[in-house]
Amino acid sequence: MKKILSVLSFILLATAATAQDVEALIQKIKQKLDQVKDYEASGKMKTNVAFLKVPVADIKLYFKKPDKIKFKTSKGVSFIPKGAVSVNLNNILGNGKYTALDAGTDKIGSTVVRIVKLLPEDDNSDVVLSTLYIDETNLLVRKTKTTTKENGTYELELTYGKYISYALPDKIIFSFNTKDYKLPKGVTFDFDDGTAKKPVNKEKNKKGRAEIVFSSYKINQGVADAVFL
Repeated sequence: MKKILSVLSFILLATAATAQDVEALIQKIKQKLDQVKDYEASGKMKTNVAFLKVPVADIKLYFKKPDKIKFKTSKGVSFIPKGAVSVNLNNILGNGKYTALDAGTDKIGSTVVRIVKLLPEDDNSDVVLSTLYIDETNLLVRKTKTTTKENGTYELELTYGKYISYALPDKIIFSFNTKDYKLPKGVTFDFDDGTAKKPVNKEKNKKGRAEIVFSSYKINQGVADAVFL
């Protein structure tokens, strides 16, 4: 019995230590993200959705702490679900109301990443589960997977370069299951470049993908509240 109790005590202590380790890692990530009070990012977005012919678009992404975010595209249509606020990691980690669980390690390319699962404590949250793939050496989130109540599961792959010190990506690949993406009935899209209206059809049960390459960021230069209206 003493041996069993000793083993159980060891397991509980190890679990507690691991939880603290994960929380410490998340806090370091947050500290790096906290350098950015606001930004305006410019770039181009290429969208690949089976039932839509979407031209390459110029985009603007605005962020202001604590949780304001605005996405604008020159083509007037963005197929990124509104719930995909994880395009900015501050919106995942900002409120701190979640339980963090260590889910081991994996590899993205040649980089070993720690897998951390975040369970929201708010039962009314649209997000059911967020999974972060963290590069511990550079304190960067390389990939996220988010499961929501309204828009299924979507993933973000983040590539860093010029703005790595701010943990801001040069490139984002966003993927999602179009069958889980809720659109109003009978929705059609009409682009200014002459692309004909194309109704949503059976091809909606496919994988959607958007690739955003950022050309520049204006960091901590102030973004007016009116931008987010």
